[in-house]
Amino acid sequence: MDRRDFLASVALATGAASLAACRSGPPSLPPGDLLGTALDLGHLLRDPAPASPGETREVPVVIVGAGVAGLAAGWKLARAGFADFLLVELENEVGGNSRAGSNAVSVFPWGAHYLPLPNREALAVRELLAELGVLLGDPRAAQPVYDERFLCATPQERLYRDGRWQDGLLPQAGVSAAERSQYRHFAELIEAFSQQRDAHGRRAFALPMELSSRAPDLLALDQISMRDWLLAQGLTAPHLHWYVNYACRDDYGTSSAEVSAWAGIHYFACRDGEARNAGSETVLTAPEGNAWLTRGMQRSIEARVGQRLLTGALARRVSGGERGTGNRPIEVDLWLPGERRTLRLRAEQLIWAAPLFLVPWVFAGHVDLKAAARSFSHAPWLVANLTLTRFPDDRSGAPPAWDNVLYDGAGLGYVVATHQRMRVWQGATILTWYRAFDDLSPQRGRAVLRDTPHAAWAEQILAELERPHRNIRQLTSHLDVFRNGHAMARPLPGLIWGEARQRFAVDSERLRFAHADVSGFSLFEEAQYRGVLAAERTLHRLGVRFTSSLA
Repeated sequence: MDRRDFLASVALATGAASLAACRSGPPSLPPGDLLGTALDLGHLLRDPAPASPGETREVPVVIVGAGVAGLAAGWKLARAGFADFLLVELENEVGGNSRAGSNAVSVFPWGAHYLPLPNREALAVRELLAELGVLLGDPRAAQPVYDERFLCATPQERLYRDGRWQDGLLPQAGVSAAERSQYRHFAELIEAFSQQRDAHGRRAFALPMELSSRAPDLLALDQISMRDWLLAQGLTAPHLHWYVNYACRDDYGTSSAEVSAWAGIHYFACRDGEARNAGSETVLTAPEGNAWLTRGMQRSIEARVGQRLLTGALARRVSGGERGTGNRPIEVDLWLPGERRTLRLRAEQLIWAAPLFLVPWVFAGHVDLKAAARSFSHAPWLVANLTLTRFPDDRSGAPPAWDNVLYDGAGLGYVVATHQRMRVWQGATILTWYRAFDDLSPQRGRAVLRDTPHAAWAEQILAELERPHRNIRQLTSHLDVFRNGHAMARPLPGLIWGEARQRFAVDSERLRFAHADVSGFSLFEEAQYRGVLAAERTLHRLGVRFTSSLA
């Protein structure tokens, strides 16, 4: 469906919703807010830069972006006892894609909502979990013990297909013996990748991805799509293709026909985290999604070095940091809309932990980096939180789960904010529904996000969820919608191991990049790794002693 047809359907849906309010029948659409990232403030980057700064501050280290990566950089600096840094954030709160909201019923996620059991390679993640009291004991243990309150309660996931729910997300009912044989073959291929090591002992697909093998046959997988790789293995089963496509849409906001085969296989083969008190497929989660992790890093920074955060500040211009500029500091000009003025920060070291698509708009000079940044593509994303007076009735099948997916839905399904408390929780609940726009180009997807009214989103979401839950309209008292036009980098063929991405992964004298984009895809482990790595490189440049969290 192109944008014109989509918007026409939106108009019809909006009109239908208005008519419904004027006659007996389905209840009127629930109230709610249309929210999103700071679009108006961010779009100021398209305008000429404001007047020269009225104030200049000397700050040894500046971190731009207080999402997972920026917070991780600040967390590592603070753990090393280094306090001379400022963390700058465009939004009014930290967290990036791991922010959360709350109401009288519960806290709830606005983005990322779980963390798989971390691999032993992801030592920095394990150190953070230990500091937060969730990993109990030695972070380096092969099978740590985790706080039961953060281990996802069972049942963890289910799939709605052909009018019924089933356990798990891989389709089962009505699947032929031939397709099941392909299921097994796919699992065997992934297991072989999971166990594969190169001559240097590196895993074929590691997490963080920087630790992965550079074997030529593996890197060649980055040149084809995941769908084409499946077909090349003789894997044609429609239900298997649906499952793999869903995984790519869910993690990358992009279909398997466009995702690099290296990234697609990495999704399935990179994780081997275990726990003494949980199965390997168990994830760590909380009612607010991954906000407990970002808020935990923020609290840790403040406890160690005090307040180091400036929110509501737009980085308008970055100058300096290029090779050959000698000892000249980097200058970061910030627009402070609340004060209607520009503040210049003069820094010895800059950690850019904001998305890379901003680089061409903000950086002065740096011609090669700007060109590299333009080669990235970012997926739009939509999240809705539905507040219900109670859990809706199921038409049939498996008991309510934390993660609930509709086989042929436009959305990616929903998670239940109160699931962790389901044994003691009665009454109202919150469902967090997700949608990628893999059926549209990113540009068209962003236009749809921008132009679609709240009522149209509410109608589409409720119509989809009515299929498994006949009374969801009657139970929904509030429905908020959150839009993110550049939610995540799309790992298209050639990005992961291409020159453009790797330009941002190198260390330079005064400037380093720390967003998950530097890995080519958006995972908590990747963002945290990039932030910690940038902080450790910065500490090394400044001559500050520290114990590495990466080895």
